[in-house]
Amino acid sequence: MASMLLNSMRSCPVSPSWAVRLVQTKSKKTLARPGVKNIVLVEGVRTPFLLSGTAYADLMPHDLARAALQGLLNKTAISKDAVDYIIYGTVIQEVKTSNVAREAALGAGFSDKIPAHTVTMACISSNQAMTSAVGLIAAGQCDAVVAGGVEFMSDVPIRHSRKMRKTMLSLNKAKTLGQRLSLIGSIRMAHLSPELPAVAEFSTAETMGHSADRLAAAFGVSRVEQDEFALRSHSLAKKAQDAGLLEDIISFKVPGRDIVSKDNGIRPSSMEQMAKLKPAFVKPHGTVTAANSSFLTDGASAVLIMSEEKALAMGYKPKAYLRYRTHLCWSLFGNAKSVLRLVCGQIMANLKAMDSDWFAQTYMGRKSKVGVPPMEKFNLWGGSLSLGHPFGATGCRLVTTVAHRLKKEGGQYGLVAACAAGGQGHAMVIEAYPQ
Repeated sequence: MASMLLNSMRSCPVSPSWAVRLVQTKSKKTLARPGVKNIVLVEGVRTPFLLSGTAYADLMPHDLARAALQGLLNKTAISKDAVDYIIYGTVIQEVKTSNVAREAALGAGFSDKIPAHTVTMACISSNQAMTSAVGLIAAGQCDAVVAGGVEFMSDVPIRHSRKMRKTMLSLNKAKTLGQRLSLIGSIRMAHLSPELPAVAEFSTAETMGHSADRLAAAFGVSRVEQDEFALRSHSLAKKAQDAGLLEDIISFKVPGRDIVSKDNGIRPSSMEQMAKLKPAFVKPHGTVTAANSSFLTDGASAVLIMSEEKALAMGYKPKAYLRYRTHLCWSLFGNAKSVLRLVCGQIMANLKAMDSDWFAQTYMGRKSKVGVPPMEKFNLWGGSLSLGHPFGATGCRLVTTVAHRLKKEGGQYGLVAACAAGGQGHAMVIEAYPQ
């Protein structure tokens, strides 16, 4: 979920792990359906994901989105007018570029005849961008769609208080000096307090951290378990980074700075060091800390999605088939519900929910639990805890990474699942393209 934790979380950002990638070994069965158009992932790229306030600090969201789109163009060599539609996801919108998809597309050199729109669905915004792309292709309206996402936490819109805004709007309409002086005289110090992006869910007034702490307590997820999973994520991400497995990253020359070519939030630590950190939300007994949470991140991603027929006609070798997609709602268990309807499960509380007869009977309409899949299938190249989680961009990263893992490991099926603010969840099955 994408609660904005700017007050208390500049250095101890959001959730324990919010997304899962699972790879299944190759089998002979395919998920293709007779009479249903095959839709493929041709390519996926992303900028390096960086801690907010670092090398990207002086940019704007559309700068990162443009860089991702340019990287996709360079990697695919597709003509800038061969794409039928462009969809981008984002969560905290920059008011100057409210349709960041269009601004980034024009900046990257795409034809101005290609429509582009921006979608927001919290942490699954780029997942929804991809789902919309698949829908357009499946419906026969498009053959080639670019989907992506961007998030820029280094500079978020901060407003005046509502009373101050009303006064300023009234000042703009005031016709006489007396009216202006009266309005100015009504301003109080309290009116000058800024409003940051919401630190809590609008409907529940609960932050992501508090929700995570509550669920951890409800399902008996200990601090040690969370720290162990965080350490695992950072260690695996470091290993993947050193081995050159994160091949979706494109180098980006930041104006006035050096070229950025890798994620900078990967920080393997030790259980002893992590244990020293204090709870970030529920104090003093909470279990969610800066160490077992993802950090505020800047980054952008982009993928090229096509009908298989079009991709082959243009000479591309697709990376994977994009198969079943589902959106479901249920608190932070959006993952578990979405995944259970598909193949497998989420992590921590979601995993424990999957291993619970009570949860299966109460919420899934099943007689017994599904059970927990082996952890050696999960996020073997790191996850959002370590690589970073630019809210609107992560979905495309997950799908591209699954495609690369399937090829590297000889798997056939992969699963992406994620939860989002508002109690929503998304899951997608990816099938390896025949080599």
